[in-house]
Amino acid sequence: MSGDDNGLGGLPRAHGAPALRARVRSAPEDFRVEELPSFAASGSGEHLLLTVEKRGMNTAFAAKRLAQWAGVGEVAIGYAGLKDRHAVTVQRFSVHLPKRVAPALAELESDELRVLEHHWHAKKLPRGALAGNRFVLALRDVDGERDAVERRLRAIVADGVPNYFGEQRFGRDGDNVANALAMFAGRRVRREQRSLLLSAARSELFNRALAARVRDGSWAGLRDGAGLDGEVWSLAGSRSVFGPEPWSEVLAERLARSDIHPSGPLWGRGELRSVGAVRALELAALQDEQALALRAGLEAAGLEQERRALRLRAESLQWRWLDDGALELGFVLPAGAYATVVLAELGAIDGAR
Repeated sequence: MSGDDNGLGGLPRAHGAPALRARVRSAPEDFRVEELPSFAASGSGEHLLLTVEKRGMNTAFAAKRLAQWAGVGEVAIGYAGLKDRHAVTVQRFSVHLPKRVAPALAELESDELRVLEHHWHAKKLPRGALAGNRFVLALRDVDGERDAVERRLRAIVADGVPNYFGEQRFGRDGDNVANALAMFAGRRVRREQRSLLLSAARSELFNRALAARVRDGSWAGLRDGAGLDGEVWSLAGSRSVFGPEPWSEVLAERLARSDIHPSGPLWGRGELRSVGAVRALELAALQDEQALALRAGLEAAGLEQERRALRLRAESLQWRWLDDGALELGFVLPAGAYATVVLAELGAIDGAR
């Protein structure tokens, strides 16, 4: 194989050179995503909770279509996460209907959108209200030795992948960080754009800190067989963190079974929670002129220091080779994680962004 577009915007891979080159999203059906809900509908209330399957339609377009169907403003539509247009996706939406009267569901459906379930619920669906996402992806035009590809997949199962923010976080043309810097320097932006730019700035700093840990081999929590001094641990399946605390057999056992992961900074006001070697690594990665400007801008915007897991597990990862030579992958990721960073550790995937 020659050439490598990385798929990580130049960030280092943890598992070495690409094991394959392939294409994804040749058709929407090659990238299937299903939201895993974090709660059941209450069965009563003023919000109609819809589970829909959509093809070639992003979340914002679907929300607009739902608002038009219901005769309400888009502010009445809730959804837990954003889904891309170049995919087949199963996603929940809520529609606020105070009189509990909805138009016929048949008027909403089309070749691009089907309603799978509908229930009444007491509250608007908030952002982030999902347990995770299930992916089924087909990689086509695979160029790579099958044995090497399967060895890489087994390594991803055993060790996980770096939990980078995907390139989607940085805008279609990758200019969200530059726009965030301009905003911090005084450029006025719309309220909804401000939130996106703050997220991009935070994500850029996190990715830099994680890249430093990938380069020194400690991203998965160990270096030379032990945890680093000053590590802050993220509890799997939650946003809770604890530590630092002395390295111990208990921590080693919890890390080995993926109950905990090392964490990195989501920048904001206040002191870094990490100390010792980990703090030194994090600060060294975030000391250039651009990083310092991003740090200052996030602090001035009022965000507080938080943490995010450095290691990502692709749960229930399975694969099979299809008759046409394509490679089908299936796995589950927690909310806020990116399938594209899993693919990037496998190889150079055209169309993954």
